[in-house]
Amino acid sequence: MNAESDALAAAKSAVKEADRKHVFHSWSAQELIDPLAVAGAEGSYFWDYEGNRYLDFSSALVYTNIGYQHPKVAAAIAEQAVKLCTVAPGFAVDARSEAARLIAERTPGDLDKIFFTNAGAEAVENAVRMARLHTGRPKVLSAYRSYHGATSTAINLTGDARRFGNDSATAGVVHFWGPFAYRSPFYAATPAEECERALRHLEDTIVFEGPQSIAAIILETVGGAPGVLVHPDGYLAGVRALCDRYGIVFILDEVMVGFGRTGTWFASENWDVTPDLLCFAKGVTSGYVPLGGVAISAAIAETFARRPYPGGLTYSGHVLACAAAVATISVMEEEGIVEQSARTGAELLGPGLRALAERHPSIGEVRGLGTFWALELVRDRETREPLVPYNAAGADNAPMAAFGAACKKGGLWPLLAGNRIHVAPPCNIAADDVAKGLEILDEALSVADAHMA
Repeated sequence: MNAESDALAAAKSAVKEADRKHVFHSWSAQELIDPLAVAGAEGSYFWDYEGNRYLDFSSALVYTNIGYQHPKVAAAIAEQAVKLCTVAPGFAVDARSEAARLIAERTPGDLDKIFFTNAGAEAVENAVRMARLHTGRPKVLSAYRSYHGATSTAINLTGDARRFGNDSATAGVVHFWGPFAYRSPFYAATPAEECERALRHLEDTIVFEGPQSIAAIILETVGGAPGVLVHPDGYLAGVRALCDRYGIVFILDEVMVGFGRTGTWFASENWDVTPDLLCFAKGVTSGYVPLGGVAISAAIAETFARRPYPGGLTYSGHVLACAAAVATISVMEEEGIVEQSARTGAELLGPGLRALAERHPSIGEVRGLGTFWALELVRDRETREPLVPYNAAGADNAPMAAFGAACKKGGLWPLLAGNRIHVAPPCNIAADDVAKGLEILDEALSVADAHMA
């Protein structure tokens, strides 16, 4: 070993030791994990202290929409830090005002007021609070196949298994089944039939819960953590119509899919639907500095024109975060990254993943938009039995663990969830890197194929 490799080994050892002693990791049994020590990142790649490079098909946690270390955004953060690092949220400051303006210009309809939070879960918390205060009603409806965050209200709204250890049964949440044609809870034969039956089920839920008690319906515009669930045409418009009919606030959670992820600034543009409240985070700064928020309709903003809004955060609209948002949105506009995401999905990822499905019987379905896709892995294509059971762990999850290990061995960092791999590279990923990632996936999928029934 030379002096440089010795220094890297020592740095890795120090990072790992401090992590093991002092860092408490999310969603984990602390003694059963061994986090990779990351030494650096750039563009669509990150690397460890041994120099192993990984093509990041997860965009961290689906937020590095412009990739790692974009020089213009890094420079804007440094410039703002020299100028003004922070100021209380009650003041008007240029970075915050400009970030709000740029976001409001890109949100649909009249969502022109922006309430800033630190992250997506806080955006959901505040959107629900606004809806309840605006309507004077307590209940909120959300889908079983959903994830809305880990704070108190958000985790109760969540439909997936992460809710189980946190469910208080007192949060005023009612869950319903949203459309998912591949695993239809409505025994539908076509997407149109799935849409019609899902809307009928939702209206029945509204009626039997009492419309006068329901403040809001919250949906992910495209279901993220539950499996990149792209709603059938007509569904979101149908939910919008139901909300209008019963005086219910419609909240769209775009925390994961906003800012170019589906090939539009906001995913709702794909269906020309405008909610009353829209939650965002992640891609607004590409994760460089934490920021989230709620875009608010004129009617709901008017509720608090002369009535104080009973909510706020110490770091609401943090100046460094807002400067990062201004720079990120500007870079996305200047470099055509939203349009690139759409092209990458239509011309590279979509066709490439469907070609993999033709070669690998473990792929049950391919679905997605822009730079946001999922492969549903199965043990049997005919029965559609998932490759691993719902909420699998330990030995039950061995096939997915082996598949993930094969991806990493090939130099691809995957985002695995249940029986799926979510393919969510940076929105500005180069075509050559898409091809490289698909090649690694092609080889790794042979491991999934070997675990079929």
